[in-house]
Amino acid sequence: MGPATNLATKSAAKPRKRSASSLLRTRMLAARARNGDARAREALIAEHLPLARSLARRYRRGSESLDDLVQVASVGLIKAVDRFDPDRGHSFSTFAQPTIVGELLRHFRDTGWGVHVARGTQELALKVRTAAEAIETETGIAPTPRQLAERTGAELEAVVEALGALANRTALSLATPAGNDDDGDATIADTLGDVEEGYRAAEARALLAPAFKHLPEREQRILRMRFVHDMTQSEIAAEVGVSQMQISRLLRQSLDKLHELTR
Repeated sequence: MGPATNLATKSAAKPRKRSASSLLRTRMLAARARNGDARAREALIAEHLPLARSLARRYRRGSESLDDLVQVASVGLIKAVDRFDPDRGHSFSTFAQPTIVGELLRHFRDTGWGVHVARGTQELALKVRTAAEAIETETGIAPTPRQLAERTGAELEAVVEALGALANRTALSLATPAGNDDDGDATIADTLGDVEEGYRAAEARALLAPAFKHLPEREQRILRMRFVHDMTQSEIAAEVGVSQMQISRLLRQSLDKLHELTR
């Protein structure tokens, strides 16, 4: 990322109104950088790191690391420096700001969601959040979805979906306290259901019972001894009075019949 980007975590200066001489210096540096002057490029980046830091602070949310956001904003600043054309007459700060903000928004879109959300919904959700903050600042009242739709120019249904994505953007750990237990030890994992093997056994019995009745009595008896009473083939052979090999063959035949009957 280069030495200029590393300065981002050290600079705490705030953006200020720039003099005519400062603006002229910026244009000169930009022109030299565009012609391949690496030192001019580094100087232009260093002079505008306060702008990157200011935007990182403005867009910071919750527990997000400011240092990380400054680094992201600095990447946007570097991209702006490399794309800026002073011959078009624009102020560099005016040109750089949307590039830096775009980099920050891409960072939030790509890393700030604990659950999978479609990219279009993510982008609209960030616009909706910004619009909501602006409306609440203006009116002192939380905006309605319809107001947000009017402000963002999006369909009402899409705004509602974006609001739902914002409300559920962070996935909770299963170790999170459930909050409904007197001793406070219960977690979300404790409130989740588990697979009940008894249901599978009941379903299997309901499926097999009609087919089982179509088997000869002798085969029914052998199947009960093997799968209900958990007897070995040698024990069944001794009980029935045949060889173990015959029991093995009878079991295989009986299971094949049940398979055909329950298809």
